[in-house]
Amino acid sequence: MPIFNLTDFSAHLAPGARLLGLDPGSKRIGVALSDVTRQIASPYATLLRAKLKQNAAEIAAIAAKEGAGGLIVGLPLDDEQKLGPRAQAARDWAHNLSNVTGLPVAMVDESFTTADAHERLIAAGVSRERRAEVIDKMAAAALLQRALDLLRAG
Repeated sequence: MPIFNLTDFSAHLAPGARLLGLDPGSKRIGVALSDVTRQIASPYATLLRAKLKQNAAEIAAIAAKEGAGGLIVGLPLDDEQKLGPRAQAARDWAHNLSNVTGLPVAMVDESFTTADAHERLIAAGVSRERRAEVIDKMAAAALLQRALDLLRAG
């Protein structure tokens, strides 16, 4: 499947289908899940980064279990908000993931999601050890919430 912009992406979603937000890093993939009304994003899981086939199977299993009909993947733009090598690698990964899982995908700028999640967790007094356990899925939730807000705004 192609990578869709958010407007075209929403046309490919079944009513009531949830969305999965994915924040792919070099070692882990943060996963977040929307509610059925696509209003609220919640942290869901952290997957260890592996071969695409294995990660795609894990993501497809989560999507099937939770009734997710589409994927929102983080797009790491460079400091000038342009597509650099990391963004191209993320686009290639998202495209391949969509092809393997059969789920439509849209990409959303992930700038500052991890940094913002770190700041919120530090402000909440969360220990360094606990932050390391939850940061990826918190960043995925921030990314997915950004996409949900953009979808609602039209």
